[in-house]
Amino acid sequence: MKSLSLFALIAIYSTCYPFAVQAQDNYEIQVYSADLVEEHHTMFELHSNYTINGTKVGQDNMFASNQLVHETLEITHGFSKWFEIGTYIFTSIGSAGRTGFAGTHIRPRFAIPEEYNLPVGISLSTELGYQRLPFFNRQWLAELRPIIDKKIDKFYFAINLTVDLSLDKNQHDGLLFNPCFKSSFETSKKIDLGIEYYGGLGAFRQFDPIQNQKHSIFGVIDWNLDPDWEFNAGLGYGLTSGTDKLIVKLILGYRLPI
Repeated sequence: MKSLSLFALIAIYSTCYPFAVQAQDNYEIQVYSADLVEEHHTMFELHSNYTINGTKVGQDNMFASNQLVHETLEITHGFSKWFEIGTYIFTSIGSAGRTGFAGTHIRPRFAIPEEYNLPVGISLSTELGYQRLPFFNRQWLAELRPIIDKKIDKFYFAINLTVDLSLDKNQHDGLLFNPCFKSSFETSKKIDLGIEYYGGLGAFRQFDPIQNQKHSIFGVIDWNLDPDWEFNAGLGYGLTSGTDKLIVKLILGYRLPI
């Protein structure tokens, strides 16, 4: 009951308190695994992303992304073997008025526990959020993210088949397909090296022209310091003219029994 009360306070705080720091679309660059945060535990994660080479002029009613820092605080609490809830605070740091509180999301997620011995890990993440213009090009967004992963010896694979839907009255672009996947190899007990892919193809009814789609590849390292710590870092390169060309990302997380 204490952990539930604590998480409720954190969720209310993160939804209402106007943090200051960051902007645009590269706020949380992560391929989800299918497992959940352990029951009665809370995971605190800081996502730090810097666009080294991005758009120089604002596009789609958003700020230009070049040389922007995005800091995202993610707090996730495990309620059971089946269910967790996460919440995000998006911020932006940049010149020319691009610094500020960018929005907040809440993310309930369901998973099939490992004890069912399925051949793959399966979970379903749902997300609903408010986003400030022009840090984002949509003010209200819903997301559905089916997640499948598998560990085979020293190899790990995960795919997230993400679908987004704008809830703004003036946005009618339908369901947007933004898949991502990860493949990594355990080089030692502490270090995994891998590749992550992130895509943005546009609406299902008609995908965007290839040059306007978003496709990026990240070389990443996962440093397994301790079961309670998370460390993921990577350097990403955009493959199309519609994608930021060079981004560096860092995820640092810590799990507490609260």
